[in-house]
Amino acid sequence: MSTKPSGNKRQKLISDLLVNGTLFLIVAVWTIPTLGVLVSSFRNRFDIQTSGWWAISPHKEWVKVSEMDIPEGLDPNGSMEILGVTGTFDEFRKGVTNAQGQQITWVGNKRLGHIEVQEQRWTTRTDFSLDNYKQVLQGKSFELKNPDGSITTVQGDNFVGAFLNSLTVTIPATVIPILIAAFAAYGFAWMRFPGRRLLFVLVVALLVVPLQTALVPILQDYVKLDLNGTFLAVWLAHTGFGLPLATYLLFNYIKSLPRDILESAFIDGASHFTIFTRLILPLSVPALASFAIFQFLWVWNDYLVALVFIGAKPDVQVLTMRLAEMVGSRGNDWHLLTAGAFVSMALPLIVFFSLQRYFVRGLLAGSVKG
Repeated sequence: MSTKPSGNKRQKLISDLLVNGTLFLIVAVWTIPTLGVLVSSFRNRFDIQTSGWWAISPHKEWVKVSEMDIPEGLDPNGSMEILGVTGTFDEFRKGVTNAQGQQITWVGNKRLGHIEVQEQRWTTRTDFSLDNYKQVLQGKSFELKNPDGSITTVQGDNFVGAFLNSLTVTIPATVIPILIAAFAAYGFAWMRFPGRRLLFVLVVALLVVPLQTALVPILQDYVKLDLNGTFLAVWLAHTGFGLPLATYLLFNYIKSLPRDILESAFIDGASHFTIFTRLILPLSVPALASFAIFQFLWVWNDYLVALVFIGAKPDVQVLTMRLAEMVGSRGNDWHLLTAGAFVSMALPLIVFFSLQRYFVRGLLAGSVKG
């Protein structure tokens, strides 16, 4: 009898360890790349090309302690002796270790170069700066100092305009479907009218319609209405494809609200509009916030809809289009790409962490009745 509780506790402990370990692994898989992008966005070009972002932590690395010219009389095409060690040109290019544990390295080519003596020492790569963000956000030219002391003049990428365009697209495309869906969800949940169930089924059925199949017909209509290339075209497209999910989520939540509160309001003579604005909206904040996160992230990270309905003109480009253009023109400049990527990630992260306390409450609303 006394061993059974102990066995239950052991099983519970093992179960907790498995669950918590799995959750920790999932969090690490999602968090570590984000941390790498953030760290890399503050590092300079040389550090990114010569080491990984994890080099900011203490580690052993070959550090130059002295430097000398190529001794005269050496034959780079054969075996050479430099500072007491023997090797070929290719071996010295990779580094040859002497008896003291130092590494003798030939830096340069066979005609022009020098010899470096390196030792392994504990070091960190923490040369952080805001130069990457300045170049990404600003459109003007400015100067960068290279590791060898030379100065390079570069042209900025001007993400500010694209950032503002993304805000111009995302905020209305998030607010408009929420307001329309909230009215629709209230009507389906608390108002009685002919065809209510059929209309609700049709709205939910629209969830299975893929966005890609509707792009060409919508584009043809926009061309006829002279809406193509405007922000209104994107607002309407995102509103249309966001309404089914928004209506379904808000219907589940509004349907689960206490009936007594609404009946009391009806007895007091309140109209449907008054009940909706004074009771339903304040009580539905968790559901509204949960959908706002979905819609905001979807619209903010959208590339296809913006490309089709707005186009690639610089004055109306959104952030995803500007970032894709930057990948094509600066594919090897990882210090700039990571800065641009984190600029595009910063606002969605702020929105999510600001509203995440409502997220689970809004999603689970209406799933359990009691």
